[in-house]
Amino acid sequence: MLDTASIPTSPKTRTPHTSTGAIRTLGRNPATAPIVLHPGDSISARRRVLYIILLGALTALGPFTIDLYLPAFPTLEADFDTTAAAIQLTLTGTMIGFALGQLIVGPLSDKVGRRIPLLTVTAIHVVASTAAALAPTLELLSIARVLQGAGAAAGGVVAAAVIRDLFGGKRLVVMLSRMALVSGVAPVLAPLVGSALLLVMPWRGIFVVLAVYGAIMLVAAIVFIPETLPRARRHEAGSTTVWQRYRSVFSDRVFIGVLIIGGMTFSGLFSYLSASSFLFQQSYGFDAQQYGVLFAVNSVGVVIGVQTASRLAARFGPQWVMAFSTASLVITASAIIVTDQLALGIWGVMIPLFLFMTACGFTFPCAQVLALDRHGKAAGTAQSILGATNFGVAGIVSPLVGWLAHDTGITATTMASVMAGCAMVGVLSLWLIVRPRTVARLAP
Repeated sequence: MLDTASIPTSPKTRTPHTSTGAIRTLGRNPATAPIVLHPGDSISARRRVLYIILLGALTALGPFTIDLYLPAFPTLEADFDTTAAAIQLTLTGTMIGFALGQLIVGPLSDKVGRRIPLLTVTAIHVVASTAAALAPTLELLSIARVLQGAGAAAGGVVAAAVIRDLFGGKRLVVMLSRMALVSGVAPVLAPLVGSALLLVMPWRGIFVVLAVYGAIMLVAAIVFIPETLPRARRHEAGSTTVWQRYRSVFSDRVFIGVLIIGGMTFSGLFSYLSASSFLFQQSYGFDAQQYGVLFAVNSVGVVIGVQTASRLAARFGPQWVMAFSTASLVITASAIIVTDQLALGIWGVMIPLFLFMTACGFTFPCAQVLALDRHGKAAGTAQSILGATNFGVAGIVSPLVGWLAHDTGITATTMASVMAGCAMVGVLSLWLIVRPRTVARLAP
């Protein structure tokens, strides 16, 4: 298996290091040879596209595992003869499992390499998905969902770490924006796919589909994804132990601030995801397919946000893009509350909701770039902490919607109140902890 962390060269090409740590690829004319600042800079465009597709699909495994069964919530409530809050707890368990799995996989991938943790944990996902499809009780389904979440953890962590192994600076912004496009769109597309699946199969079939998806990703990782973390980099000074890697990351004020922003943005998003099935199907009379179309429409907002943010972040800096996006999250979530209280109907909720999702799309890639660009030696650890915080905090916060609505039922106001509160915490973190004016510009 080739190690793509080394620069490919022809017999007439050699790759000496410059005094700055860059690599100059020498060919027939050394004077005009390009300087390769990062290993991935010399990878062909076709190979980069392959990595984006495969790593993007691995990243999407987590969101699809979490969200694919959302349209089946009312059916699960009826089949298990339980409450909406109990069904929401299966979603919470999945996100907590996903968070804990990342905390294990990330540091492990920095220590032993990327491939072994990726293959092992993805195999666990396949087994857990099969168990969820066969679960006879809600309790056993909940346990299987926790294991599913832990098993899906490797994809997002290792994918981001591989990208950071290969790229840096502004190209890292571009590559991570493609990854953020997948991870941002997947949560909103998954219910659309889930609602389509419910037309042709019972809810248990959704977990069979997830098992097949995981198996395909396992085979693809074995065949196409090489080891990108050389043995020498696993033992560099200051990053040889898990404690050293955690200390280097948590001693960074900017990382801490970005961690809070990412966690609050995901919490706002998942507050919507966990409540929307009940809100739109029970309060507004949507069927499962109409509910899926709603998510497809909102996915357009995420796509717009992610792709626009990648261009603006490379030009102005990700911290300034987040200054715009976090403020937009507060404004749009508050607008949902106002329109709902004024009884402006479904469109009064859907329009600001679309804008909220767009603002989420602006935030995701910028938070990831600021987190990973500063911690190349501990990319797996940094990404695991970022992902674990996102999903762990979201798993804790999102059930607040059900708790606030336990007497009156889920409304747009109760959903948006949690979204607005999360967004406000993100704004405070940006200006009080990250402090955009103190963040250095991205390297080329």
